Amino acid sequence: MNHPDRPAGRALSEAEAEAEAARLIAEGLSNNAPVATFYKDAVPAPTVGTAPPETQPGRPPMSQGATDASVLMLAGAGSVSMVSVSAGILMYLSQYADPVVCGIVLGAPTVVVLALCRLVRRAKEAVQAAPPVVHHHYKGTVVQDNTEITTHTRGVIARTHNRFEG
Repeated sequence: MNHPDRPAGRALSEAEAEAEAARLIAEGLSNNAPVATFYKDAVPAPTVGTAPPETQPGRPPMSQGATDASVLMLAGAGSVSMVSVSAGILMYLSQYADPVVCGIVLGAPTVVVLALCRLVRRAKEAVQAAPPVVHHHYKGTVVQDNTEITTHTRGVIARTHNRFEG
């Protein structure tokens, strides 16, 4: 809010700035001074230009399936590297450890996890393969049309023969 004695846009001297600050504080402490309840930024939002997008840190945006596969690959790589490093350290420290025995002992948990993953995947496929049970309830006359169309296409220059049954 501009002071009535001063033109708008003129810079204040240090003494004037202190006097203005004191005046504003005094007005703020009085009960009849207006209180700002909101602020609207008058600067317009920037428009979308032709500049190329800026690369953001982190993982790039992906579909949910790609994200799941990425996380699965990272987890698998981490578990394989942990098993491999453990086997290497064990063989180095013991100096006489049999690599076959270390491979069996340290690889067995990985084989069990892979077998369980395959079992779960097949169980999901079996559940999805079963068609859903659908019940229809009708009132009045119902006509069912079970027309089957058999299409057979042959040759380099395709000829299609359609046969209707029903």
